[in-house]
Amino acid sequence: MPSTHLPSGHRAIAVLVAALALSALVLQYVLILRLTRDNVGMALGTVRFFSYFTILSNLAVALVAFTAAAGRTGFLAQARVRGAVALYIGVTGSIYFFILRHLWQPQGAQWWADTGLHYAVPLAYWAWWLAFTPHGSLRWREVAGWLLFPLAYVAWVFVRGAWLGEYPYPFIDVGQLGWAQVGVNALGVMAVFVVLGFVIVGLDHLLGRRRRPL
Repeated sequence: MPSTHLPSGHRAIAVLVAALALSALVLQYVLILRLTRDNVGMALGTVRFFSYFTILSNLAVALVAFTAAAGRTGFLAQARVRGAVALYIGVTGSIYFFILRHLWQPQGAQWWADTGLHYAVPLAYWAWWLAFTPHGSLRWREVAGWLLFPLAYVAWVFVRGAWLGEYPYPFIDVGQLGWAQVGVNALGVMAVFVVLGFVIVGLDHLLGRRRRPL
């Protein structure tokens, strides 16, 4: 099984990926608190912040990249966790690009946060994962395990929606679309997770064979 330990040069690149994710997260958090402090307050504003899959996937990028940069071992250094984060941040960027970017036009600081979270971080993490991490250890069954987190997220979104009457994304807004349409949309998004998950495992196998010494 390939080692999860990275050379110092590869860890330096991980620092850049982590810093990019963290800066985008901090900027977005500040912007959300500015919008919510005078109506729902900081506590619910923070709940709203962490209710976006975009935020959770970028946070996962920051944690995994910082772990790699520090040269640490453990859960966040495992190849299957790095693959899972590639899946989550990949879906974040894909769904935003193909569905959500047409729905609003962010300006100023919000544009910078939006670009960082949905474009710069996904591209940076994927470039780092593809080029600078060990490959060849992922199994096809990993995809089933990777789906547990988005399924738990969907469950939380519906609980939160019943509690607060709001949903983080328009395609899962039960109040506007109804359960039938939201169910169809959710299945479509889960299909994206499954397909991209298999792509990630396939890429890992391909890269593992190419880098294996003769």
